[in-house]
Amino acid sequence: MKTSVLAVEIGGSKLQLAWVDHGGAVRRVYRGQVAPGSGAQEILSWFRASAPRFLEELAQVEGLRIGQIGIGFGGPVDSARGLVLTSHQIAGWDRYPLCAWFEEQFGIPALLENDSNCAGYAEYCCGAGRGTRQFCYMNIGSGIGGALVADGKLYTGQGLGAAEIGHTWVPDWTAGQAGVAVKLEDRCSGWSIERRIRQWKSLNAGTPLYTACGGDASQLTCAQLGEAAAAGDGRALSELDRVANALAVALGNVITLFHPERIALGGGVALMGEVLVGPLRKKLERYAFGEYRGSFEVVPCELEESVVTVGAGLIAARALEGRGESDSGAVS
Repeated sequence: MKTSVLAVEIGGSKLQLAWVDHGGAVRRVYRGQVAPGSGAQEILSWFRASAPRFLEELAQVEGLRIGQIGIGFGGPVDSARGLVLTSHQIAGWDRYPLCAWFEEQFGIPALLENDSNCAGYAEYCCGAGRGTRQFCYMNIGSGIGGALVADGKLYTGQGLGAAEIGHTWVPDWTAGQAGVAVKLEDRCSGWSIERRIRQWKSLNAGTPLYTACGGDASQLTCAQLGEAAAAGDGRALSELDRVANALAVALGNVITLFHPERIALGGGVALMGEVLVGPLRKKLERYAFGEYRGSFEVVPCELEESVVTVGAGLIAARALEGRGESDSGAVS
């Protein structure tokens, strides 16, 4: 019986168990969901009920023994101690010993990483980061996260994570006065953009923005904003130009401090494509350290729905291989 790894994803409501092979391919997956507003204990109950069946299936059908669990968690974690620090979406996770819980329940060693770190490592190994040594990942979705890979290794600082790009500070163009700073996530995440544009008092009839939401700005989405900008709507283009500028300030500092070869953008907001990324690239050339200009590229992510589980699986496989227990040739 071969030894392999179990990848776990814990998001706000999205839950996944997956077998990820040594090349980063998801071979088997079991997905679940809990009701909005469910707490940590409801999520853990789902895993308590679902994981044994999944492990039994892997043993009987695939001939696999799971020797390591890798967990990608949607929030700040202490990876060195296997603790969830908090969740900004779900109650009950504060200082929760998540690795210890999995180990006690299933008798398998577990390790824990922030979901953005898992996603960034997956992109490095199997997606947009392939072929680089210095790589940066940033997801722009309901929140903004990031990951850094330095000399081929995921960088996690002191074990509390690193590359929290969404919590860096940028000029606040909504403040009405110069010199005011705000966290990037509070102006450029999907949720913050939609809160802002849904407060627009009036839309000009016949414009792409007006058509997209039927004249009711309170229904606008980021996707509609991007579509309107692509259709040449001036107000939408101006809004995305300001968003791109703030993102470029933050990433310009990342480039100056870290000098990655490649930056991969993921998340729902990044799916707007060139109407956002085009201005971002141009502004980055202004904000990055002069000697570094022209030596990096900004590209879209390649992996999709499974990106967190792929990363969690590969990180777990690396730990298993380090103990000499894997015969799979895991990516490291």
